[in-house]
Amino acid sequence: MIGGFFKRSATAAEEPKRVSPPALYRPRRSSATRFMDAGQSDRMTSGWTNSPLPADQIIRRNWRTLVARSREQAVNNPYGKAFQRSARRNVIGPKGFILQARVKDDDGKLDKGANKAIEDAFKLWSRAGNCDVTGRRSFRQIQKALMNGLVTDGEFMLRFVYGADAGPWGFAIQVLDPMRCPVDMDEERRPGGGFIRAGIEYSKLGRPVAYYFTTLSPNESDYYYGNRNFVRVPADEIVHWFEEDIVGQKRGLPWMATALWRMHQLGEFEKATLVAAREGANKLGFIEWAEGTGPELEEGTEAEDIEIESEAGTLQTLPEGASFKSHDPQFPSGEAAVFSKHMLRGIASGLGSAYNDLANDLEGVNLSSIRHGVLSERDNWQEIQESLIEAFCLPLIERWITHSLLSGRIRLANGSPLPAAKRQKFQAVEFLPRRWAWIDPAKDVKADAEAVDNLFKPRGQVIRERGRDPSEVYAEIAADIEDMRAAGIPEEVITALITAKAKGGQGNGQQGNTPKTGTPGSGSEEDGETD
Repeated sequence: MIGGFFKRSATAAEEPKRVSPPALYRPRRSSATRFMDAGQSDRMTSGWTNSPLPADQIIRRNWRTLVARSREQAVNNPYGKAFQRSARRNVIGPKGFILQARVKDDDGKLDKGANKAIEDAFKLWSRAGNCDVTGRRSFRQIQKALMNGLVTDGEFMLRFVYGADAGPWGFAIQVLDPMRCPVDMDEERRPGGGFIRAGIEYSKLGRPVAYYFTTLSPNESDYYYGNRNFVRVPADEIVHWFEEDIVGQKRGLPWMATALWRMHQLGEFEKATLVAAREGANKLGFIEWAEGTGPELEEGTEAEDIEIESEAGTLQTLPEGASFKSHDPQFPSGEAAVFSKHMLRGIASGLGSAYNDLANDLEGVNLSSIRHGVLSERDNWQEIQESLIEAFCLPLIERWITHSLLSGRIRLANGSPLPAAKRQKFQAVEFLPRRWAWIDPAKDVKADAEAVDNLFKPRGQVIRERGRDPSEVYAEIAADIEDMRAAGIPEEVITALITAKAKGGQGNGQQGNTPKTGTPGSGSEEDGETD
């Protein structure tokens, strides 16, 4: 009650509606709004996948297409071929993985006789007629074939073969095409709880049990699935390796996969650019006739059939009423090279290769920049080398040593075979992958020499990092000294030479450092490097 009167509150129906101006309207923000920009679903992200797929589905949907396109690009695209050649050159190199036996006696010293016997026997087996079931490839060529497959297929498969079919040694390698192992062959239930995925049979916990390969002859098949015949090979006879990008991945994806799209589009762009360049090089044009003028066409002649031929260095007079309208396309111009370089940088990043090496482009490169790019790329190649040694070389040498010892193929210098009972002892071997030339020899050699002098590295490790066997290097040095003595060189001269070499060229009291020379941008003092 106010001032003697009762004030009645307005009901909901009588309450006047308050209308805000349109500019003040704001959509109500949902509590479920995503915080990450990449998690938004709007017109800017339409077509971007929202549902993650397991590895099996990714392989099943994409493997065949990616392998087909990778193989095509490795044949037709010069950059695809360059990457395949670069991977083969950097990982395998001119000599491939070299076996070095490190067998020791009970007193801890190297067993030189056994080591030489093992290395000599392995070199003999590594010849083309012994190590490959076809008799065509040497051990180094098998390694090259595996690298080619990794680039285009993302995986390699090989089989260990024993017996008469393996050749004169009784043990050889059969390189298999991964296409023969069907990626679409799946079975959910197998006896004992196992399963088949992408042509590979697994135990209940996911350990490979067997591999299935297609065959053209029903007489060779021992398994029938989906109206097709297959050969079942136990997993302990197969080496199957790939880089596992996704947990649970059963098959490899081509190393070119992330760069394939750009490689193909760049190839099509270059074709279009070439067509435009050829068209621009031909000075094309058209003849326009004023109204009421023009030649009289004979019966059966079309206006498009009239042409005026031109020759270089000549000027022609046009008929009355005719005018020349030139067609002068401006493409390609400077942006073509910029676009190609931009695309190649993306391709090189997808391939894990240095742009300057892939594109064969050393423009604007100095010693500092090329050193950084090459060292980063070499770390990638070294990682692949170690993976191949673990996945391929070590399983191979275990089987080879066992078979060769049991068959009496490894013999000492006196002709007696190494005892098979000491097989574990003779398994002490390692493989030396290829190494590269120094980028800046003066600095690299000086760094290694200081590391050896300060006991940061053993001398043998430095030699092995250069791709050599320390025992061979020492033997060659000793042979050089004996040759100099046999040639009549005085002993004091030989001693002075050895002392000078051991001290890095400073045994005569002179400084071994060379003055800095060069031009800016190519390893000069200006960019802090020496030639």
